[in-house]
Amino acid sequence: MPRLLDTKTLEEINRAARVVEEGGIILYPTDTIWGIGCDATNEEAIKRIYRLKNRPEAKSLIALVATQDQLLRHVKDIPSLAFDLMDCATRPMTIVYDCVKGVVPVALAEDGSMGVRVVGDDFCKALINKIKRPLISTSANISSHPSPACYDDIESEIINGVDYVVDYRRGEHTSDVSSTIIKLTNDCRITVIRK
Repeated sequence: MPRLLDTKTLEEINRAARVVEEGGIILYPTDTIWGIGCDATNEEAIKRIYRLKNRPEAKSLIALVATQDQLLRHVKDIPSLAFDLMDCATRPMTIVYDCVKGVVPVALAEDGSMGVRVVGDDFCKALINKIKRPLISTSANISSHPSPACYDDIESEIINGVDYVVDYRRGEHTSDVSSTIIKLTNDCRITVIRK
């Protein structure tokens, strides 16, 4: 059942979108766990995320899109199997594609691949549609530290290191889970990266 976005939530989306559009980084609830995000076309913002997380730039990030149409704009040669996998997934699924376009190279793996997820969450969809670009998403933790199950688990270094912390869903204490990650090559070979 989709969440109804009330006026307060829409204002939050506008504030977060403004920060992202101005090159900032945000802390926000994704369709899985809390994430750190920025415009996937802004190299300096992405580098700030790597520094904040103490994450090697050799480890690629993932991007969120709001619709399958947006996915088609940013991934070259999507195997039709990808749509079947998304349709039958029982939880959010990130698919690593061979050739992602329209994002800055620093966000990609060395081979040009990148994980992209079509989000189901209404807040994320509205935010991505507002900025009209893919949104970087990486877990809200220092690299090698546990991913936060809820907002209260996020380390102060992360909270203090972003430009804006979204208020939406901050009070929820349910344990969210990360997405499934699979790599899908253009010749339809599947590798499960995270169950």
